[in-house]
Amino acid sequence: MEFAKLGWKIGIVDINNAGSEQTLKMVEQAGGKGEVFQTDVTDPNAVKAMADHFFSTWRGVDILINNAGIAIGGTVGDVPLEHWKAIVDINFWGMLYGCHEFIPKMKAQGGGHIMNVASAAGLLNLIIMSPYSVTKAAVISLSETLRMEAAPDNIHITVACPMFFNTGLLDDMKTTDPWIGEVAKTAFQVGHSADKIAKKLIRAVEKDKLYVVPMVYGKMLWLNKRLTPNLYYNLSAWLNRHGLLKPLYLKLARWGVLSK
Repeated sequence: MEFAKLGWKIGIVDINNAGSEQTLKMVEQAGGKGEVFQTDVTDPNAVKAMADHFFSTWRGVDILINNAGIAIGGTVGDVPLEHWKAIVDINFWGMLYGCHEFIPKMKAQGGGHIMNVASAAGLLNLIIMSPYSVTKAAVISLSETLRMEAAPDNIHITVACPMFFNTGLLDDMKTTDPWIGEVAKTAFQVGHSADKIAKKLIRAVEKDKLYVVPMVYGKMLWLNKRLTPNLYYNLSAWLNRHGLLKPLYLKLARWGVLSK
């Protein structure tokens, strides 16, 4: 694992214990050392205990990777409010708690780097993914603010905005519309491996980039949205109004446009 080879002390905040154990094995195989600390990212006291533990045990953390996240699909009005609360608690508050607890300690040690794992969904606003897109957009905004706010204390911020790639995100995905599940599953099957995306994220940290959009088509769509926002949204709205956007998304998923 590249991080271990670089000798960085990294904290990875995730909600998947199996994934954490796999990451630990990769670190050890690369010659590093690691530890799994189970916590509830929706509980600020639990996140504080985790931060206190690692800064005490490791005598510092060079990089924090806020990676905890779940997927909930559907439209506003259809997705139950309790599902909205669940995804906001994990995808946004979990990120904020991590930043809130680690930043003061990074200030005290003279600096550090935080990578918040968001999604291209927070940049491009795909339909039938309202809860997911909203929370990821919030993470992007948080990261943009911290990039400026934490700079005087030598704390660097990167926000990762990948498109679909093969992870365990769909294992417990909830959605009121099976269509978005089909799009995501199709895109996962033809997309990049997690290892390839991870290497791009590592390079982004090394280069101290704010945004990392690792997929080529993701960069193209984001550029299109930034240059012609009215066209981007009005065309999508017109296609959706005439029943053409859903079939188009599915074709784009099959062609790899949503994952490469």
